[in-house]
Amino acid sequence: MTVPELDQRMNFTKAAPKVFKAMIALDTAARAGLDPVLIDLVQIRASQINHCAYCIDMHTKEARKAGEREERIYQLNAWREAGLFTEREKAALGLTEAVTELGEGGVSDAVYAAAARHFEEEELAQLIALIFTINAWNRIAVPTRKIPGTE
Repeated sequence: MTVPELDQRMNFTKAAPKVFKAMIALDTAARAGLDPVLIDLVQIRASQINHCAYCIDMHTKEARKAGEREERIYQLNAWREAGLFTEREKAALGLTEAVTELGEGGVSDAVYAAAARHFEEEELAQLIALIFTINAWNRIAVPTRKIPGTE
């Protein structure tokens, strides 16, 4: 079975440099004060949900480089059942899924309360910012067909 190669539709960085620069600034601000391991997990999980091959590729490579265990990366899709994640990480991943999917009713009180138990208000705000930022990156990479492994 051959997999069809998809061509990148546009180079967003060149086509919208001011927006790209603003996204970089937003990304930097959103990460401030958050645990790098948590950042990687959140970015990979949101990218999995959004089917963003480019971001999955980039963030799993970053996680490996930072020392994340392969087992945890492989099991991230099944984080609830995996038994490999801390309660704090589970709260962040639950919030990631809820904010990314934003189904009818938005983020449930239970999901929000679980996150609020593990994160002080300022850190929770940073986590929410990280989640909406990776979702924005996914929404740039998916429609432009950013190719995994490229700059």
